Amino acid sequence: MPYGLKNAPSVFQSFVDEIFRDLLGQGVVAYIDDILIYSATRAEHVSLVRRVLGRLLEHDLYVKAEKCLFFQSSVSFLGYRISTSGVEMESDRISAVRNWPTTTTVKEVQRFLGFANYYRRFIRGFGQVAAPITSLLKGGPVRLRWSAEADRAFGHLKDLFTSAPVLAHPDPSLAFIVEVDASEAGIGAVLSQRSGTPPKLRPCAFFSKKLSPAERNYDVGDRELLAVVRALKAWRHWLEGAKHPFLIWTDHRNLEYIRAARRQNPRQARWAMFFTRFDFTLSFRPGSQNIKADALSRLYDTEERSIDPT
Repeated sequence: MPYGLKNAPSVFQSFVDEIFRDLLGQGVVAYIDDILIYSATRAEHVSLVRRVLGRLLEHDLYVKAEKCLFFQSSVSFLGYRISTSGVEMESDRISAVRNWPTTTTVKEVQRFLGFANYYRRFIRGFGQVAAPITSLLKGGPVRLRWSAEADRAFGHLKDLFTSAPVLAHPDPSLAFIVEVDASEAGIGAVLSQRSGTPPKLRPCAFFSKKLSPAERNYDVGDRELLAVVRALKAWRHWLEGAKHPFLIWTDHRNLEYIRAARRQNPRQARWAMFFTRFDFTLSFRPGSQNIKADALSRLYDTEERSIDPT
């Protein structure tokens, strides 16, 4: 394929997807020219590697031996360190954030936020922590006006990245648990699964978002429902068509009856229709026990309402 064409990456990605169509998600992940092969046993791995290499030869595609790694217990892939323990940030990326100099121009702020946003799934309440920095870009300023609040947020964000947790691999063969909560200013959710011996609840991903001015006018029931809707949309690729029905924990008891309610406002009716795509059970869990999602939603309570959502 000739160099310089704007659509070259997407065309090549479509070509690779077509080659491995029956293997994608079944032990193979392919992103342009990076191919990750995973399996539970050595025998399965050898068989799968041979199938992948054979498929490449059939289409006159070749790999360099010195760029390949075989039989690894952990690998670096697209900026993540993937192992049997879970997914975490690459150590060199953590070092890059730790040593990132204070930004002095609009372009540098955009570059830092773009880099940080790629790893936001590891950071609880990323949007709220980064809000003082993102607010500097509102209105498309030509010159940067760095503030003390932005400087504190910059340092806090760097600290959070250097202590980011290891997220568990979502396992489609296990049931998912979604913990949701909403406050007057934000919504939060945690996707978890029970794994290990004895089974222990481990987070797979975090989600949090500030409410818009219109959403803040919702009553408490609709805000809780909005948290459920946003969480299901964020993790739809894991939850829609899941092998096992999943559980949603909420600290608003009335949500347990939403799908059986005879009278719904138009917004609730739309959401109820969206819920039919999923197989789940809503379960009440007191706020004192729903700590993680509750903390994510309340990260935004202290923010000024003049700050727009990010």
